[in-house]
Amino acid sequence: MKLAVGVLGTGRMGGSMARALARAGFELYLYNRTPERAERLARELNGHAANTPAEVAAHCDVVISSVADGPAVKALYEGPDGVIAGLRAGSVAADMSTVLPETILGLEASIRAKGAGVLDAPVSGSVSLATSGQLTIMVGGTAEDLEKARPVLDALASRVFHIGPLGSAAAMKLAVNAVVFGLNQALSEALALAEAAGIDRSIAYDVLAASAIGAPYVQYKRAAFVTPEETPPAFSLQLAQKDLRLIGELAQAVGSDVAQARANLQLIVDAAGTEGADADLSSVAAHIRRLARGPVAAGASRTKPAS
Repeated sequence: MKLAVGVLGTGRMGGSMARALARAGFELYLYNRTPERAERLARELNGHAANTPAEVAAHCDVVISSVADGPAVKALYEGPDGVIAGLRAGSVAADMSTVLPETILGLEASIRAKGAGVLDAPVSGSVSLATSGQLTIMVGGTAEDLEKARPVLDALASRVFHIGPLGSAAAMKLAVNAVVFGLNQALSEALALAEAAGIDRSIAYDVLAASAIGAPYVQYKRAAFVTPEETPPAFSLQLAQKDLRLIGELAQAVGSDVAQARANLQLIVDAAGTEGADADLSSVAAHIRRLARGPVAAGASRTKPAS
């Protein structure tokens, strides 16, 4: 008998994970705050669209959620129509959102009171990696709850790391994102510098991607940096601001210093002011170009600069 899996939040990342789960043969129940989105995806994947999070939880062995922030997670889980109200004994709820550890810890007692397990299981990777089931998943919670959810997580990931107790994976995800934002700024600056020196943008990017800094992020963000006007946003500056503020809050709570993250937050805020809050994270490069002075820095690239 195949497991029934609920996907709560069917945006870019949640929808992509749903496609990977459908391909793996799970029975899917989908919910989105905008019902039409879940209904379209359910038709595409031969799944079921639910009217409430509680309805999803009532049908599923494993429920995964992927939403924008902590308040959205709480709204999804709490209340008479929330996930907790519908959870059945023996099931597992796994939140994959990028939030503070306290978000999932604040829900733990109510989830366990229903006889269900709970995990924080944020992911690292792009939408394309989600679709192909090659994400990296960090998990916080008990080994028992992880084993119950493992068939689902294995269908989504090339690597699953058990970080530690509940909440530890949420902290690890913020640490990962601290590096991503630093890399994004460094990549943006380096690309703008090469262009200002008269080097073709696509050539410069390919050299950077083949160099010591050619991390997976650099590989899968090529189109966003090289042809931004033709590439849909994948991770907005608005979401980046949210994550960087969470990184600062976590650092303050644990007594760590994140000077680079503070600088990156200011850069992201400034970039959102010129490029728009919904612009992709890679638009930091366009912002840096706008800041440049002089005819060479402003327009020497042989490819069309980002607008």
